[in-house]
Amino acid sequence: MLGLLLNDDEIAALCAPLKQPAAQVRFLRASGLSVTVKPNGRPAVVRSHAEAVLSGRLSALPMERLEASAVAAAPHPNIEGFLQVIRGGKKNGPQKKVQPA
Repeated sequence: MLGLLLNDDEIAALCAPLKQPAAQVRFLRASGLSVTVKPNGRPAVVRSHAEAVLSGRLSALPMERLEASAVAAAPHPNIEGFLQVIRGGKKNGPQKKVQPA
């Protein structure tokens, strides 16, 4: 009887030669599979999803779009502001407001 999740041997076969669980998780996610991480750090993949993606019935495109939107929404450093602080043109911290006399 097949289980709901791929077993460790099946995951090892998909990820060969990778042995470390974190590396396997990264590889499986890069392959378009939806992966959750078990409490012991090993990847957990739903068998029906893996079969659909690996057979080509389900495109990995939605996951790629999700990852691309997450990267686009990630905060980026303010390089110009940082350079101004280093050059001494901008002071750190809250500015004191001086009221006219």
